[in-house]
Amino acid sequence: MQPVVEKISKEMYKKIGHPCIEYCQYKLGLVELDDEKKKIADDLTGIYNKQTNLFKAQIALCKGTGCLASGEQRLKDRFDEVLKEKGLEDQIDVFETGCRGFCEVGPIAEVFPKGIFYIRVGPEHVEDIIERTILKDEIIEELIFDNTPLADEMNFYKKQTRRVLAESGIIDAENINDAVAAGAYLGLKRALFEMKPEEVIEEIDKSGLRGRGGGGFPTGFKWRAAAKQAEPIKYVVCNADEGDPGAFMDRSILEGDPHKVIEGMAIAAYAIGSHEGYVYVRAEYPLAIARYRIAINQALAMGLLGNNIMGTGFNFTMKIAIGAGAFVCGEESALLSSIEGKRGMPTPKPPFPAEKGLFGKPTNINNVETYASVPLILKNGWEWYTQIGTEKSKGTKIFALTGKIRNTGLVEVPMGITLREIIFDIGGGMKDDGIFKAAQIGGPSGGCLTEEHLDMPIDFDSLQKVGAMVGSGGLVVLDSKTCMCEISRFFMSFTQEESCGKCVPCRIGTKQMLETVERITKGEGTMEDLDDLEELGEVVKNTSLCGLGKTAPNPILTTIRYFKDEYLTHINEKKCPAGECEALKVYHIDPDKCKGCTKCKKVCPNDAIEGEVKQIHVIHQDRCIKCGACLPSCPFKAIFV
Repeated sequence: MQPVVEKISKEMYKKIGHPCIEYCQYKLGLVELDDEKKKIADDLTGIYNKQTNLFKAQIALCKGTGCLASGEQRLKDRFDEVLKEKGLEDQIDVFETGCRGFCEVGPIAEVFPKGIFYIRVGPEHVEDIIERTILKDEIIEELIFDNTPLADEMNFYKKQTRRVLAESGIIDAENINDAVAAGAYLGLKRALFEMKPEEVIEEIDKSGLRGRGGGGFPTGFKWRAAAKQAEPIKYVVCNADEGDPGAFMDRSILEGDPHKVIEGMAIAAYAIGSHEGYVYVRAEYPLAIARYRIAINQALAMGLLGNNIMGTGFNFTMKIAIGAGAFVCGEESALLSSIEGKRGMPTPKPPFPAEKGLFGKPTNINNVETYASVPLILKNGWEWYTQIGTEKSKGTKIFALTGKIRNTGLVEVPMGITLREIIFDIGGGMKDDGIFKAAQIGGPSGGCLTEEHLDMPIDFDSLQKVGAMVGSGGLVVLDSKTCMCEISRFFMSFTQEESCGKCVPCRIGTKQMLETVERITKGEGTMEDLDDLEELGEVVKNTSLCGLGKTAPNPILTTIRYFKDEYLTHINEKKCPAGECEALKVYHIDPDKCKGCTKCKKVCPNDAIEGEVKQIHVIHQDRCIKCGACLPSCPFKAIFV
């Protein structure tokens, strides 16, 4: 054990955020305390679990990236200012957390011990929250969601099963005391004190944990492959290079509960015989990087990382590697090249990273969510973990729920839940009374699900059967006003631009597929183009070097499979049924609604609108550049597409 550098004292009450080594050792059962110190330590646990009488109230402010962008810092500053003015700093504790998940309604303030959940909170609401909610025990109706003051009673949270995200948005992510009070490092303790490395791998095997970063590869199989290598130097790597448009699961875990990932990596290191790890995070995640660095330093100070962890003789340290944002570096061999200081490009397999990975040594790679699941399995047992999920897809999965839906944000749900439950129960249904059309799942490498799939279980194997994938967890909900040809063009544009260019099928194939679907969205496509897309898509899938190329055609192939009629309309009728494809838009003026106000004529940049004051106007299609400037300018809604 590392020496105790700070003793628990009543002064700790006044500096809640300061890591206390003896406190954490006591909570982990590593040291015994006398009765007085036990009482203080148990009181501290109450503070960290928001169930203490020491403060009149505690206010948790979501400081995930979403709420931070919505003005959380101004909110925190105002709370500090008002509490100081009223002399309430010692009675009301205001602390900042990671992402609470419900990003649609931020900034979020949760008032404990009752857990009153306030949304869209601004500096102007601070005095009311203090005076009415804390001092007078009133609920401010205009700040609650759907007349529901408690998070657990809100539809958004009720159908979730928050395991990995259980503490995110509740604890102070920059305070290891909070994490330990919530059970952090108990899984690592069990592994080090009660299990041999092979028994840890067996526990992961029995849990059925599959990788949460893409294809769902069995985690225990990966670990065993690395463990059996005779090479004494091995590495554990965390893939936090989250590049899918709209995906922010890994970022939120690192921001909200970084110790789960540290603990998961340490357990993996013990299991495979590694003593050094790397976390590869993209530079666009500055808050995640900062908080993870704080967490590493605090764990080192506590003796939970570094040499002789918990006095067991096991050594493990880790470093943060910052990526430049290349999507292809999410592929494990490209990621390893980037850590080594080389250009991030995939390499042929075999050898696999478990055999020859980072710096040529055996390496285990999992993503953030996978590592964050490991401590839960070790702490609670594989039987507990398998209580939810399907036969071949156990546990939970986190999705970034976005698109034409009422409640967007981060959701953690049991494997096997249906798309209908996610969209219409958790998501609150379609936005603006829209009609559900499809859901793009798995990011740019995923596929589209339709109305016929609403009651299908969402798990690794079921999605694969219909041409989609869980992927990293992006879930974009689309309504009837969405053009599926344009959606496929958008995702193909992304993957084509992000291709590293190393292999011909991906470098040339994705470019040809993009050019073909672009012709279709412009009304210049042919039936041969449709055949070419399907044939070329299969070639790219089957012959590309890495996962980026192998899955890049999925959006086009699934939209052709389920929305072929839209492609045919673009090709045969030169029309976009959804009215989204710019090249196929035709702007008209309804003569019955036009009042001749000339507002549309004044904003037209190409003099395509003709008409005098109080006369019916006309759009000349040969001069119209389809910019759409006229549409919002008409006060009588006479212009339509």
